[in-house]
Amino acid sequence: MKHFLAGVGVIAFTMACGAEDWPQWRGPHRDGISTEKGLLKEWPKPGPRLLWKVTNAGSGYSTPAVVGEKLYLLGNEGMEQEFVEALSVADGKRLWLTPLGQVGQPNQRPNYPAARSTPTVDGDVLYALGSDGDLACVEIGSGKVRWHRSLRADFKGKPGVWAYAESPLIDGDTVVCTPGGPEATMLGLNKNSGAVVWQCVTPEGDEAGYSSAILVEAAGAKQYVQLLQKGLVGVRAGTGEFLWRYSKAVSKYGANIPTPLANGALIYTASAGTGGGLVKVKPKQDGVEAEEVYFESKMPTAIGGVIKLDDYFYGTTGQAMLCVEFASGKVKWEDRALGTAALCFADGRLYLHGENGQVALVEPSADGYREKGRFMPPDQPERKDEMEKPWAFPVVANGRLYLRDHGRLWCYDVRTGVTR
Repeated sequence: MKHFLAGVGVIAFTMACGAEDWPQWRGPHRDGISTEKGLLKEWPKPGPRLLWKVTNAGSGYSTPAVVGEKLYLLGNEGMEQEFVEALSVADGKRLWLTPLGQVGQPNQRPNYPAARSTPTVDGDVLYALGSDGDLACVEIGSGKVRWHRSLRADFKGKPGVWAYAESPLIDGDTVVCTPGGPEATMLGLNKNSGAVVWQCVTPEGDEAGYSSAILVEAAGAKQYVQLLQKGLVGVRAGTGEFLWRYSKAVSKYGANIPTPLANGALIYTASAGTGGGLVKVKPKQDGVEAEEVYFESKMPTAIGGVIKLDDYFYGTTGQAMLCVEFASGKVKWEDRALGTAALCFADGRLYLHGENGQVALVEPSADGYREKGRFMPPDQPERKDEMEKPWAFPVVANGRLYLRDHGRLWCYDVRTGVTR
């Protein structure tokens, strides 16, 4: 299937990384899509070849960032230490570990306190946000901290019940994050020093949600689009000026999690228990507004996000996988598949990591669900209860598939021409 990047109209990131790296949350363009080629179109019955696994990566739900010969991950040991670590892609061995702070909101309900965000790699440093609001710029060669800010202490940040889960966004010389609250709902810091560039206070002083911001250019404005606890908002890049809000897709459970997906001026947003909708960002006489195109309760709303390919997007609900026409919201098909899952895309295939622990390879098609392989990674971790799931997203980078589930991290060879 011919496809185009879901980020057409989304400003490209200028990170110093290779075309097949996965340097941040949801990949090079924050849309879940890799441009990598030469990957298996179908898996053998046992699944692709397992290269290595580790069982001591630390607790948490962080997805790896992969650049060159290293991968970077957040984890925690108990409630007193959350950290960012570097592992070798060759064998999974730890190269360094840097403490960030304690785990945020340890008495949350439901109770799943742990490291949550994905580090963002930019040149010779990365930016990591701990669940208690500890933001650090860390050298990727040594693990040395160049600077540190606390979103709670420095900016009176207000996270939601389940603490901070955002993955920092880099735009030029600015690192964008979301403290939440009435002092700095969203924030731009100088990426080299941690100094404040701008602060944005939304009209309602929203708590931070659990989503991550994307960079969009629409209605003549370069802007950061973020899902907060009271809705989707747009903030002008460079100044932090509040531009617009769309409040309909707010989770009835307070779980505003999925990262927005943009295609030009059109932005899809969704939240659990409520539904998903498409808005068009357009100019108005005194600024910018978001006009609703559609909103439906039966839309992909799961934590695992959505992937847009051609005229359709793919994602899951609490029970099934859906293919939806992007422009109209019309559901083309629905299939039980793996149930709820997180998705990414590479070389003509969708990779699904299900909340049931299984992993599937799927050929995207508007005609129906086409599975090309399924397996269960070995040595699954113990869980607190039946509500705790494998929430980390799959990552495809440099011919390898990475899967994380708490302290477990599996690395599979998914290149063509590789036999078991």
